[in-house]
Amino acid sequence: MSPILLLVLPWVALFAFLALWVRIPRELDEDPPTDTPLVSVIVPARDEAANIYTCLGSLTTSRYPAFEVVVIDDGSLDGTGEIARRTAPGNARHVRVVDGSAIPRRWLGKPWACAQGARLAEGELLLFTDADTIHGPDLLGRAVACLHRDRADAVTVAGRQLMETFWERLVQPQIFLTMVLRFFDLERSLARGRWRDAIANGQFLLFRREAYEALGGHEAVRSEVVEDLAFAQLLVRRGMRLSARMGEDALSTRMYRSLGHLVEGWSKNLLVGAKKTLAPGLRPWIAPSMVLWALTMWILPPVVLVAAVAGLGGTDALSWSVAVVAVSIALWGTFTHKMGGPAWYGLFYPLGAMMGLFILFRAWIRGRRVEWKGREYVLDEPTSDG
Repeated sequence: MSPILLLVLPWVALFAFLALWVRIPRELDEDPPTDTPLVSVIVPARDEAANIYTCLGSLTTSRYPAFEVVVIDDGSLDGTGEIARRTAPGNARHVRVVDGSAIPRRWLGKPWACAQGARLAEGELLLFTDADTIHGPDLLGRAVACLHRDRADAVTVAGRQLMETFWERLVQPQIFLTMVLRFFDLERSLARGRWRDAIANGQFLLFRREAYEALGGHEAVRSEVVEDLAFAQLLVRRGMRLSARMGEDALSTRMYRSLGHLVEGWSKNLLVGAKKTLAPGLRPWIAPSMVLWALTMWILPPVVLVAAVAGLGGTDALSWSVAVVAVSIALWGTFTHKMGGPAWYGLFYPLGAMMGLFILFRAWIRGRRVEWKGREYVLDEPTSDG
């Protein structure tokens, strides 16, 4: 094998790893539940005027026979609460919209809003879902059936990510590929009780009430930016059963609608979440390691290609960079297509990588300071055990 081909192997190996070793959780079964306890669907909402009507409209058309919807308007300034109050209950017992109270010290906004919703909820089961989600009519029933069938304490469902702008289609695959590489066999990790490898999707997290209360409710994650991951780790560490399933046919989310929101949102979540999955001794190294990975894998090869085309570096540099860039375009095009975007966005992967690097640097520089929707927080230092 020529030296050039050997130097291309890391990119080929990554492609092979994604194709052969990554195990996406199973899809939710289609079977309806045989037991139908009351479910309280809790929706924390802050400045969600663009999403709340669609979200609540999808929830209230659920075919599940026993559910209520509780919306906590978390200090919205854009009329979110007024829109929510105009929502007809549909198939729900009622849609209750409550103005959230002031955030207590050492709490973050979303956990506090969820905690208030849980206190008002009447259901035996508690579903926490985001205001930017869209639910299929059978989703709730299928999730309840999964909870019973798996004898789980909680079920989390991952859906389809809606990406409608250039920057969404470019940046979201960059972030989600990183997550797939870290949580490449989630169901197996959960089954083996590997709590650092546990993660949940806060866009759809269904609890048995007794399990939620045994964990301490949202007070247990009151200062967590990535509260869904913290809940998943807490569940597994306590010996409880968390089931993770896919539901791309029944759940969709448009997380961010602009480049500014992409940067702000992922700056808040990416590095904080990554640190929580590592032992304390490794945490100082995660940011420089991620930067080095991105520079080596995704930025260096196109830079070498441009230089080689300009006559610098010789034919070996040209051959290597052409091969690596071709493999990388195929990899990113395939992954973007899997996420529902056009495969030809793979051509722009170096720009996506640069945006990912910018987000990572921004999070690294800001340290424990995060901001989201007009609020700024200074996070606590992570504890040695979490």
